[in-house]
Amino acid sequence: MTDPSPDTHSSLAEAAQPHSQVAVFDGSQPLAMTAGVSLSPFTIAYQTYGELNADKSNAILLCHALTGDQHVANSHPLTGKPGWWSALVGPGRPFDTQKFFIICSNVLGGCMGTTGPASIDPTTGRPYGLTLPMVTIADMVRAQAMLIDRLGIDTLFCVAGGSMGGMQVLQWAALYPERVFSAMPIATAARHSSQNIAFHEVGRQAVMADPDWRGGRYAEQGVRPAKGLAVARMAAHITYLSDEALQRKFGRKLQDRAEPTFSFDADFQIENYLRYQGSTFVDRFDANSYLYVTRACDYFDLAGDYGGSLARAFSGAKTRFCVVSFTSDWLYTTAESRAIVHALNAGGAPVSFVEIETDKGHDAFLLEEPDFIATTRGFLRGAARARGLSEKGGA
Repeated sequence: MTDPSPDTHSSLAEAAQPHSQVAVFDGSQPLAMTAGVSLSPFTIAYQTYGELNADKSNAILLCHALTGDQHVANSHPLTGKPGWWSALVGPGRPFDTQKFFIICSNVLGGCMGTTGPASIDPTTGRPYGLTLPMVTIADMVRAQAMLIDRLGIDTLFCVAGGSMGGMQVLQWAALYPERVFSAMPIATAARHSSQNIAFHEVGRQAVMADPDWRGGRYAEQGVRPAKGLAVARMAAHITYLSDEALQRKFGRKLQDRAEPTFSFDADFQIENYLRYQGSTFVDRFDANSYLYVTRACDYFDLAGDYGGSLARAFSGAKTRFCVVSFTSDWLYTTAESRAIVHALNAGGAPVSFVEIETDKGHDAFLLEEPDFIATTRGFLRGAARARGLSEKGGA
């Protein structure tokens, strides 16, 4: 295992590793990256739930979003909070662990056991920092495919995920169509918009403007750019919510006071909420990883990878798709989901599309949204019948 990080970042790796399985790929198994270089050795930390059936036909890969990780359905080792998709993963839930074998891995460039900028570069004995090659969504997926190979699985029954996880789903379907029986890209897009690149750049600049960032070498110097990363998280978190949800939850309510202080203190509840989100985030996420994964999203342009034609990316695909969007999601809009659906139709892929009515914004896919849960359950049941899976997951 090559991923424990020194000083202030050791808590991330140490907390993650005892709770996760870690696949180590040595120098004989390099990862060919989009940037034109090879990465080796590298590790992938992952969690599994349920049991793989005899013919290995019931495996589902769940892809996490920007600041998620492999702890999709278990208590998080750092925060103690339930897994990020506990509402959908577990016995009797849509991703039923009594029927399916669920896999979730920390993405390449992450900070929870998979090789990322906080990992030790074996050639120098120091954390990679910004010397880690730039990571793309395709690199994340290629690394996941190597993990799936390691697990002896040829075809995934389903690949599902939201936001950046949805980008990985689309990339899986484009790169390995023969290995994906069904796919659920949720609250996502086939390319990152100019507006979303702009939001990410604000966050990255907040991190890099922190004096403790130290050119990305903060781990070696025993500091971390906590203030900059907290501001980045605050700005990003706003994009995950809707105006309606913010107004309903906070409005202009004051925080623990009857009158404003007429100062720059957190007078309003929304200010206090954002500060809390920022302060808790820095305890579980590495600042350089934030730079890398946001940049991976920025570079994502599936149509651009196929000569400007999104339909060409899915040409001849046999994968069964269910594309899901949310009415109040302004980060990845319904129009962007419809563009994916049109491209899938043009490519001849079987596809269904559901737009969920909700005022919860982009984060709706992480919440207990009844229509979304019902949609997921229905799609998986239909795909299981088409795949010939029994109620217990066998063929």
